[in-house]
Order: sequence, then C-alpha cells, then structure tokens
Amino acid sequence: MGEAEERLAAFEDFAVGVRAELESTKSRMDELAAQGKVRTATYRQLFAARVTLREIDARLRERGL
Repeated sequence: MGEAEERLAAFEDFAVGVRAELESTKSRMDELAAQGKVRTATYRQLFAARVTLREIDARLRERGL
C-alpha cells in the first residue's frame, strides 16, 4: 500500500471514529435530558463536544469522507 492509500485509510478511520463518538455523545445527551439534567456541567460539556464533532463531520463529508 502506498503512502496516499495509507493516508486515505487513516482519514477514513478517523471519519468512522468521529461519527461513532458523535452518536455516543448524542445518546448520552438524550439520557441526561430524559433525566432532566440539561443544566448540568456534564450535559454542557457534551453539548460543546457535539458541536465540535458535527463541524468535523461536516468538513469530512464536504471532502467525500
């Protein structure tokens, strides 16, 4: 496998990881919301992480990954 293929595979693995983390973050936020804990520090941290992960995911999708 050449360097370009290795780099592409690494980016594809990164994209899969970002999307998995985004889904996990959303799930945890849903759990906290169901418990009425949307004002907690944990929820706010997850919210910030979700925003960041969504932005990364959008940029990856723009580039076909």
